[in-house]
Amino acid sequence: MKKNLLRLGAFSLMLGAWFASGALWAQSDPTGKRRVTDTYAITNATVFTGPGMEGKKSTILMRNGVITGLGEGITVPSEAKVIAGDSLFIYPGFIAGATDAGVTKPEDPKRPDDFVSSNPPDEIAGITPWRSAADQFSISGSGVSDLRQLGFTIVQVQPDGGMIAGKSAVVLLGHEDHSNLLAENTSLKTSFRGARGMYPGTAAGVMAKFRDVYKNTELTKKTSEKFNSALGVRRPEITETYQGMMDVISGEVPVMFSASEELEIRRALKLQQELGFKLILTDLEEFDGVINEIKASGAGVLVKLEVPDDKAAKQELKDADEAAQKQIEKVKEAYQKALSQAGKLEAAGIPFAFTTAGIKTNKAKEALKAMMENGLSEAGAMAALTTNPAQMLGLSRVAGTLAQGKMANMVITDSPIFEEDSQIKHVVVDGFFFDYETKAKKKKGEGSADGTVKIEGVWEYEAETPAGSGEGKFTIKKEGDEYTGEITYDDPSGSGQATAPISNIRIDGNSMSFVFKVNAQGMSIDIEVSGDISGDTLDGSMSLGTFGSFPLTATLVPSQNSNK
Repeated sequence: MKKNLLRLGAFSLMLGAWFASGALWAQSDPTGKRRVTDTYAITNATVFTGPGMEGKKSTILMRNGVITGLGEGITVPSEAKVIAGDSLFIYPGFIAGATDAGVTKPEDPKRPDDFVSSNPPDEIAGITPWRSAADQFSISGSGVSDLRQLGFTIVQVQPDGGMIAGKSAVVLLGHEDHSNLLAENTSLKTSFRGARGMYPGTAAGVMAKFRDVYKNTELTKKTSEKFNSALGVRRPEITETYQGMMDVISGEVPVMFSASEELEIRRALKLQQELGFKLILTDLEEFDGVINEIKASGAGVLVKLEVPDDKAAKQELKDADEAAQKQIEKVKEAYQKALSQAGKLEAAGIPFAFTTAGIKTNKAKEALKAMMENGLSEAGAMAALTTNPAQMLGLSRVAGTLAQGKMANMVITDSPIFEEDSQIKHVVVDGFFFDYETKAKKKKGEGSADGTVKIEGVWEYEAETPAGSGEGKFTIKKEGDEYTGEITYDDPSGSGQATAPISNIRIDGNSMSFVFKVNAQGMSIDIEVSGDISGDTLDGSMSLGTFGSFPLTATLVPSQNSNK
């Protein structure tokens, strides 16, 4: 696998010394390097071996990345590193069905001098089934550490590219000095993304081209079989494209179609019905209207671990006319429908897993909570994170549940995992421990009589990144029912400090969040600040979306605190 992808220097060049490509969380050992022995024992912890299973006090013994003992009365060998688990809760390591974390796009090929837009070479048109995501993946790449901190231990990485991008691979999010590869060629990543300025440039064109590639591969396979068994048969023309598609038409490798909304889902199902390939639908966001069709198809399902922004759903227009109010109601209904879709899949008996491709990792826990508040059960949520993706990826023998003989992949929390304030303390991948600092539990109602906090005033903050510390101030004012403000930050161009307005200021109990924009190298980047407030301090993070999250702390300046 490539070790030199997404190096810090390239990202620092783009955003300056303040930002960097890897996320750095407040944690004691996020590297997994503290494995000083090959044998560990976690004693007297509350262990949930799988979805819907009752937690039982148990000891887990692991050696060389494998669970060698689980239950009561386990004899702990003298060489084991013992971890007291009396206050710990242990779950199977999470598995993501498809992700783009750690994956980079290969360089675009140069167009030939005789390029014809109506009949371009396959590679230029985005048809590259021979490529492997394993060649595009780096364990130190962007987003990997963020996914691991969420509890993900195994992911299916998908290649970046065009309509037929290539084959996905299954990897451990483990130690950087290990290969971490579990399986290659686990699916063919396909989308309705057409090529720019050439054929196929539309969704209809993609469907036609996919049929053409599939049928020509079938014909090539039949011709090859005749050529190898009889004389007088013309030698078949086997291209890279047809060779890369052979295991798809033979049914060995499923087609993973990216289809976010209903029309794309119907198109993917239509192609499956016509051609007969195994299908996995991924990146699903709007699918309420086609759940029955999905069930009838038998396709695998990967739902995006993300829900729509609720800003529009919460919108209220004073003195709005009837037409405007009806439009607001439609938006609210659509929002609630989106939140309930995962629960409807579970109710329909459709096993599904999550895809983390393109999500904001700092919003993933919030998204899962919203799904569970709208119909998805705890057992269903845990199955979508563990046993369902394990089954889909052919890993059930070694992953998805905790049992003797399986891989030592687990999520360890300080309280039951679906409780409001539950925090992950350790993630174990292949027997390596990744440790994370936990925050002190917040007292309910801390801040004011209605359980919220007061945020008006001037805050001095410091953000930690791999490139060093960034400092500044942000000011928040309340005007009527709305909050406004501005923030100063170290200018990525190196010309001192810059100022930007902040927007989308929200308070939810003791939590606050807001957004501001940074311009760097001609790019406008949305930065989200969020955290928990205790008294006059804020402990949180600064998120750059797919570029990662960085720890941030802030203090309300006493002399300018309007609440004093």
